This record gives sequence, C-alpha cells and structure tokens, in this order.
Amino acid sequence: MALVAGNHFQLIIEVAIILQIGIMFILNVVPLSLSAVLLVALALGVGLTVIFGFDSLSLFLPGFTHHEFTHPYGAIALLAIVTSLAGLYIMEEVGIQTRGLKNFVILLMILITIAGGLMHRSFLLLWLLGILIGYFIISKSFRQKAVFTVKRVIMVVAVVIVSFGSLEIVSRLLDMPIFSPLLRLERIDQFALPSLEIVLKNTTLLGHNPASSFWGNESQGFADGYISLPINLIMAFGLSFPLFYGILVTKKDVIDYFLPGIFGISYDFGYLTLIFLLGWCILVFFLGFKILSIYREKREKGSKKFLGREALLIGSLTAFIAQALIGLFLINRSINGTALLTFLFLSAMVVGHIVLVKENLREKIEGGRR
Repeated sequence: MALVAGNHFQLIIEVAIILQIGIMFILNVVPLSLSAVLLVALALGVGLTVIFGFDSLSLFLPGFTHHEFTHPYGAIALLAIVTSLAGLYIMEEVGIQTRGLKNFVILLMILITIAGGLMHRSFLLLWLLGILIGYFIISKSFRQKAVFTVKRVIMVVAVVIVSFGSLEIVSRLLDMPIFSPLLRLERIDQFALPSLEIVLKNTTLLGHNPASSFWGNESQGFADGYISLPINLIMAFGLSFPLFYGILVTKKDVIDYFLPGIFGISYDFGYLTLIFLLGWCILVFFLGFKILSIYREKREKGSKKFLGREALLIGSLTAFIAQALIGLFLINRSINGTALLTFLFLSAMVVGHIVLVKENLREKIEGGRR
C-alpha cells in the first residue's frame, strides 16, 4: 500500500503528519483551562523527576540497569517545568498567591538538574539552556525586566562550571568514569574528526555514498537508519527497515553520538532534507512567537480564554527551541530515536495553536465589517 512507509524517512514524515493533525485536533477541541494545564504540567514534572532520579540512582545500585531517560524525555521535562512557571506567572498577574507552588517547582528544577546531570552532560546543557530561554520568553510575555542581565549570565556560567566540575570530582572520587565530562570530551575529540570526515566526503544532496554506509552493498544511499524513530516502534509495525541494535549500535554511534544533528541528518537524508528541516524549525520559531504575541494581546485586554493555552505554548516553544539547538548543533542523540519522536511532538504542540488563532482572527475581522 502507498501509505505503508518504505524507509525510515517516509515513516518519520508520516508520524510527523499524524502527530500534527492529532495534536492540532486536541488543542482546538479540548478546553484547556489554566488550572488544568498547570495540574497536568506539575504532575508530569513530578513523574519525570521520579523517573530521572531512579535512573540516576541505578548507576550506584548493584544489580540495577539504567535506561538513560534524559535523552528521549529531557525536553518533555523542560516543557512541564516551563509551562508550570508560565502558569504561575499568569496566576500572580491576576492576584493569586503562588509562593508555595513556585517553591515546589523550583525544588523540581533542582532535583531534575542533579538527576539528569548525573546521567548525561548533554542533558545538563539542554536543561540549563532551556530554563534560560524559558525565563526569557516569560519575561517578554509578561513585560518584565530583561532576563539576560550581566549578573544572571555570570550566574548561569558559574552554575555550568560548578556542575561540570562537580561531576568530574564525583567521577574521580568514586572511580566512575561514566560521570566524567573530560572523558566524554576526549572521546568526542578522538572520534568526531574521523566521523566528520566520513560525512563530508560522502554526503550528497539526496543522501550519501552507499559504499560509506555500514550496510555496504545493501545500502540505498538514503535513510539507512542512522536517523530513525524508536526501534520498538518500527518493530511493532513490522516494517523491514535496516536497524542498528545490539553490537551494531557502535557503528551507528559514529554518526549518532559524536556529531551534531546537522551532520547526521545530512548524511542519512541529504543536504536538501537538512535545508528543509532548518527551514521548518525557523517557521516553528516564528509561528510560536507570533501566536504568543496574540495570546498576550488578548490577555492584556482582559480576556481569560487563552491563559492555559498561553502557558502551554510558552513551555512547548521553549522545549522545542532548546532541543533543536542542542540536537542540531551539539549532539545528534538529543534529536534521534525516541528523542526524534519527542521533537516531532513538540513541533506539533507549537504549530497546533495556529488553527484556533486563525479562527478567532477571522471572527474579529468579520465582526469589524458588521
């Protein structure tokens, strides 16, 4: 059948379209009050804090296996926390005391920072960048003082240095190299240049040189599985795609782990696909900020209809921007596999607001004509 995906690229496109349509329908049919959005965001934040915390503890407990939940769900945690913060700012604006809830959200932020940072350094960068972006968007939405003051920038830099320094100290005291940021940097330095050489020499407009792929003669030179959705999802559909699993993951790591996403995407799908993806990200950024400005205008005019949607959009846009920047320009794994599914979900969570906004703008125009 024509609708059955024939390769990884087709499956990604089909899942993206399904997610976009489904989330757009939900956002524009289900009533999203501020209290409901805040409740779900807090529950999600608590759940992910527990999951990240247990995953980090498994590194120290014998007999337990860690699952690295921060890669696929780190951006979802960012969505939950920033949405909660935005909701609390909205509540403060209408005179509701939120000190207790705000302290609770800050506690969740600290716990996620520690648990996620122990598991992955790339998550720590995504998390801190996302929190900074979130506060910036919130400050603009509520016309507060600029978040990027010299003092705050210095504080963020200090937090990053202390966090990575603490991880290095912990790794040496406990003799656990898995925590060492310096070891990770050494591995990237050791493997990144050879990986980059493979990509630059073999990437074409529509894929890559089949001879450079792990699959050799079986390679189609396009969508070989270096960039893919979760393996379990592909296997559940019974799709016969080339899959990296078991010991073969080390072959995928050449592209997936040691290079930024722009190189992995261009290698597996070609430069044209990369250009399209970058254009789509820019479009999502633009639409997100444009819709936020409309929500802010309605809120400042006294309308309470879109308060929940505004908080949700702030969280979704923040998480999408942070994941796009880290995944595309730092480490491919932050935007691959299950993380790619998260990325498509966040994109739909931003763009899904556009139908309701267009509907209300149309009503406004027609009302003006009458």
